[in-house]
Amino acid sequence: MNPSPAAPLPEPTLDDVAAARHRIAGVARRTPLLPLDLGVADGPPLYVKPENLQLTGSFKIRGALNFLANLSDAERRRGVVAQSSGNHAQGVAAAARRFGVKATIVIPEGAPQVKVENTRALGAEVVRCPNTQEDREGTALAIARDTGATLVPPYDHPWIVAGQGTIGAEIVEDLPDVANVIAPVGGGGLSSGIAVAVRALRPQAQVIGAEPELAADAHDSLVSGERRHWSAERVTRTLADGVRTQSIGELNFALLTRLLAGVVRVGEEAIADAVRWYANHARLVVEPTGGLSLGALQRLLAGAEADGVRLAPGPTVLVVSGGNVDAAVLASLLTERA
Repeated sequence: MNPSPAAPLPEPTLDDVAAARHRIAGVARRTPLLPLDLGVADGPPLYVKPENLQLTGSFKIRGALNFLANLSDAERRRGVVAQSSGNHAQGVAAAARRFGVKATIVIPEGAPQVKVENTRALGAEVVRCPNTQEDREGTALAIARDTGATLVPPYDHPWIVAGQGTIGAEIVEDLPDVANVIAPVGGGGLSSGIAVAVRALRPQAQVIGAEPELAADAHDSLVSGERRHWSAERVTRTLADGVRTQSIGELNFALLTRLLAGVVRVGEEAIADAVRWYANHARLVVEPTGGLSLGALQRLLAGAEADGVRLAPGPTVLVVSGGNVDAAVLASLLTERA
């Protein structure tokens, strides 16, 4: 696969996911499946895949490691550049440090300060920009053009998707009879990667996306059958800063159209409730984006259907995408209903 932005993007396969597992082994953590009890009568067996316990506190390290592992020595010498609201930034910075590569990360204004500080602590140079997709992508592309660095996309690339797909492979390996996997959707890298692996290894299982009502461009896109673009003003309203992307990627859209059961939209109150529930009942620090899968499950359990999606009978896994939340935000959420 050619990392050039001009090259066509072939869809990753289960073989690509398997290769990614080999490349990232020993660096990315193999997070466990932990049983959860919501206290719901007749509810499905429930598990959480806690990527908040991952190196750098989110799943993003998987795709970043796989991407940099695929680069040539010459490309690594020229460095890498990425744009991110925080978790991809930390993933690329950590992967670059692992390979001894210079990393420049474009982080938009308004990103959680903990993510900015962690990125700098990993040795990356941080460049700030306005929080629009155009500014983020434009700034990163300009740096890549001026320095010769390789652009590491946050989600719209087969190497990234295959890296995130290692989560799905681990889920099926640990829970062979899994019936549902619910994962947050932002740009689509996580959900499409999981879907590639899960649907190949266990075709009868379904992968369900979870997205904020206030940033539901993926739901809008899949329902309409074409990629929809939401304005920065719309998507930045949500508490879930990790999924404030304005549109899903082209490759991700193609994969999700074919492999995803649908996207369940989650309200802001439910997102906050999920963060509180994880802290109080599972003893897990989960960022708002990571709470989306629990919020989606609650909607599905409350009715037979939500946004055209129904739970299949059987074990269900909630993917917690990360736990990088500012201490002040977490404290506010935890005391809001105390």
